[in-house]
Amino acid sequence: MAAAGLRLLGAVWLLAALLLLRPGAAASAAVAAVDGRRAIAATGEDFVCATLDWWPPDKCDYGTCAWGRAGLLNLDLSNKVLLNAVRAFSPLKLRLGGSLQDKVLYGTADLRQPCTPFVKNESEMFGFTQGCLPLRRWDELNAFFQKSGAKIVFGLNAMKGRVPLPDGSMGGPWDYTNAASLIQYTAYKGYHIHGWELGNELSGKGVGARIGADQYAADVIALKTIVDDIHRSTPSKPLVLAPGGFFDPDWFTELIVKTKPNLLNVMTHHIYNLGPGRDTNLIEKILNPSVLDGMVSIFSNLQGILKSTGTSTVAWVGEAGGAYNSGHHLVTDAFVFSFWFLDQLGMSAKYDTKSYCRQSLIGGNYGLLNTTTFQPNPDYYSALLWHRLMGTKVLATTFNGTNKIRAYAHCAKDSPGITLLLINLSGNTKTEVTVTAHAAAAGGAHKHGERTSYTTAQVSVTNQAATAGEHKHGARRHARKFGHAHAHAPGFAAAADGATRDEYHLTPKGGDLRSQVMLLNGKALATGADGSIPRLEAVKVDAAQPIAVAPYSIVFARISDFHAPACS
Repeated sequence: MAAAGLRLLGAVWLLAALLLLRPGAAASAAVAAVDGRRAIAATGEDFVCATLDWWPPDKCDYGTCAWGRAGLLNLDLSNKVLLNAVRAFSPLKLRLGGSLQDKVLYGTADLRQPCTPFVKNESEMFGFTQGCLPLRRWDELNAFFQKSGAKIVFGLNAMKGRVPLPDGSMGGPWDYTNAASLIQYTAYKGYHIHGWELGNELSGKGVGARIGADQYAADVIALKTIVDDIHRSTPSKPLVLAPGGFFDPDWFTELIVKTKPNLLNVMTHHIYNLGPGRDTNLIEKILNPSVLDGMVSIFSNLQGILKSTGTSTVAWVGEAGGAYNSGHHLVTDAFVFSFWFLDQLGMSAKYDTKSYCRQSLIGGNYGLLNTTTFQPNPDYYSALLWHRLMGTKVLATTFNGTNKIRAYAHCAKDSPGITLLLINLSGNTKTEVTVTAHAAAAGGAHKHGERTSYTTAQVSVTNQAATAGEHKHGARRHARKFGHAHAHAPGFAAAADGATRDEYHLTPKGGDLRSQVMLLNGKALATGADGSIPRLEAVKVDAAQPIAVAPYSIVFARISDFHAPACS
């Protein structure tokens, strides 16, 4: 038998095994209709981003100290897995910041006081004194960033110079002297910084402290002036980002209006929609479609504000850990969290989010890497697969079937066709998904969660936009079974019998949602003895067959013969 035939046979056995993971699982059929005529949104090139935080080893939540030596001041930058994990993205965007960033001084010449680390003090905001970033450590970090190819966004201390106001907020202009010295030193050393972000969680009601939008706008403009002045002779200047806080429509609108059209490059907001890490119902929330859909309004509202105000500012999620206070061990660092994480990536992309920064790359109970061993947690592999398979153009996708399946489609990355992401939140139903081309209703994108009914005649590979006659020759078996494909219309391109697609099935080891071992097509993912990141290899599946989505599993399907005009 030819090698290709053996691989296909292997894939059939593998998928059969995946579907037997949960004996007695019910089976259902469904349709994912992808409108390939035009993109409904676009992400940035390097959409997936992760954070590094400042927390010292004695940062504890609910009696557990989950940060270890993962903070920016003491992370082991010589660890091979850490280097390879960042390098695998080529590039990975890293946002440096967090709660303590507004208490960080920089050890530049202007400081005129000792550059000392954070010290635990429960009477202080966030439980620590001010800390300091020595230039020696900044040099070490930048050497690592250069070696790993990371793109860096650095969160600046926005609290310098503030005074308390009668309404309880902090006021007075930002004292940018120390920050400007760091930016100047960084440029002098030739370190490439992708962006400088002002402040952490000081917007709206604030966390720990708050600053009014009017004052914040003036401070953003001051930062923009500093960055432009220091980089006046360089063609590509670092971005200016703000406010790195929780979405507040009025506050965000005022900041946008007072910095438009181009004084603020990126508006960043944070997401911890699952509540505190100690919540014992986190898994139930993650598996609940209506909880996941609760974020739609924030993404949609922010998109609306940016569109209606006539600004060039774009939206990023600047920090998202799902459950605050360092997450929850064996939930936010286990397989089950990939349901939340990948759904967030898919949903935010539909609303023109350009980058999504996951809290954290390492540290806490929500790291992509294990805090002590540096071994990748399941979400690391989910992030890497997204980065490698999902292109920047987002396609409207409508799912007919159970609301326990989440479906997102993008143009494929560096490849013809599309990539479809399917997330099965059901533990007892396997779903066979037929992919069709579908012309979306007038008015653009379908709202998330809209379920479309199909008659048998509509479950087809169709070209509702075409005016040309049917392309009669060479249509593949899938098209013969469900209708006819058209050569240049949205839908499946004419292909010979035997066409295949690439599938990546993600499941937890032993079927345990709390497992920290992810299986890709039935095989456990683990780093090599040399700290290398494993190859992420697809199975080839007969393109005429529906996509078999096992209970509690995630599937990326790269469908190269799906012709989407939006992708060409």
